[in-house]
Amino acid sequence: MAEQASNCLFCKIAAREVDAKIVHESDNVVAFRDVNPQAPTHILLIPKDHIESVAAIGPSQAKLLAEIMASATHLAKAEGLEGGWRLVTNVGPDAGQSVQHLHFHLLGGRKFRWPPG
Repeated sequence: MAEQASNCLFCKIAAREVDAKIVHESDNVVAFRDVNPQAPTHILLIPKDHIESVAAIGPSQAKLLAEIMASATHLAKAEGLEGGWRLVTNVGPDAGQSVQHLHFHLLGGRKFRWPPG
């Protein structure tokens, strides 16, 4: 069973205690549609284990990160994002992290500007 934080929304989604539109799942990763999409395609990819952010990642999570990246690539292809897509993670409140559980935003289906934010 995955390590969970009792008050974490994303842990509850991974455990299927809270409903979400799940589009992909493996032993370690869950991906679901964002409830407040910022692009035509906006999918969140999370580890099932509770990790607060990229800042808490260590060498032991290398395979997990590779699996998340492979899942993002798979989903981008499945969503028809041949024109391009963006994968973003925020760390801390100043960067806009609102849920303290590692998550990546897969965004696509429109043109993006640079720099973001």
